[in-house]
Amino acid sequence: MKEEIKACDNLLELIGNTPLVKLNRISTGLKGNFYAKVEAFNPGHSTKDRIALHIIEEAERKGILKPGDTIIETTSGNTGFSIAMVSIIKGYECVLAVTSKSSADKIDMLRAMGAKVYVCPAHVAADDPRSYYCVAKRLHEETKGSVYINQYFNDLNVEAHYKTTGPEIWEQTNGLITHLVACSGTGGTISGTAKFLKEQNPKIRILGVDAYGSVLKKYHETKELDPKEIYPYRIEGLGKNLIPTATDFDVIDKFIKVSDEDSAHTARELAKTEGLFVGYTSGAAFQAVKQFAEEGEFDENSNVILIFPDHGSRYMSKVYSDEWMTEQGFFDNVNREEALKIEYIK
Repeated sequence: MKEEIKACDNLLELIGNTPLVKLNRISTGLKGNFYAKVEAFNPGHSTKDRIALHIIEEAERKGILKPGDTIIETTSGNTGFSIAMVSIIKGYECVLAVTSKSSADKIDMLRAMGAKVYVCPAHVAADDPRSYYCVAKRLHEETKGSVYINQYFNDLNVEAHYKTTGPEIWEQTNGLITHLVACSGTGGTISGTAKFLKEQNPKIRILGVDAYGSVLKKYHETKELDPKEIYPYRIEGLGKNLIPTATDFDVIDKFIKVSDEDSAHTARELAKTEGLFVGYTSGAAFQAVKQFAEEGEFDENSNVILIFPDHGSRYMSKVYSDEWMTEQGFFDNVNREEALKIEYIK
């Protein structure tokens, strides 16, 4: 009898069950054990595969999405890529409103995946007609047979991680996790994962990462949105100038803010110490770990899980570009010479 070919029916079967990888060299000198949940192992190279598949399949189950319909979404890039990938496999049109802060690499990838892309100015108020929120809503109203995913205000964003990311981490750590460190943008990843983990063990510390220029940390502490907190910053997919309902602030124990520059250097440090070629927000997550450690958050018995949301290939024109780093003022002369390590033979 012939053996069957062992193959997935399509890429969607590869979503989830991403590995935990111990961080050895970059954590030298820090108390505790540190592990990365490397979401770049998803077929769309980011954690957003999880929500794209879950939200779209729920819309199908409820009869909201029908063959040939159009899916519309706001995105800093990763959710858009995941939605475009799922749309191709399931036969939907995909229209994306993208912030101009998104890297050129991300925008090119969205177009390569067949999506129609609208690039909107990043540094405008959420209710400005040019913002990617308002543009997506307008496109939804104008497009017959369209569904607006609206990840920032969609409870299914949280549910996707409650059903997948949280249980995976609990099982992979045999329940020994003491801390979860995750960046917060829409808040779906940290909220859904934290909700599941807290149900298993309420003592697990949930540590959120925010950006300077974002309102999330102060809102968590005061329950007030302070417009004076808002100013332009460079990290994509982290922080917000509004309060997403997909963020459950009650399950988050503490926030810390990280800078654009520190996060960029830490992303590059992860590549050079651990061989992990990960994105800007992954650098932000480990930068937060360094700062939490300085505050005495961890001890020798801590088992700290960090969520690394995406792959470094999406930041070749930003964090991994020496020219971009120089333009931002992130290199002094010594750092630039050390980073380049390149000689041209003439």
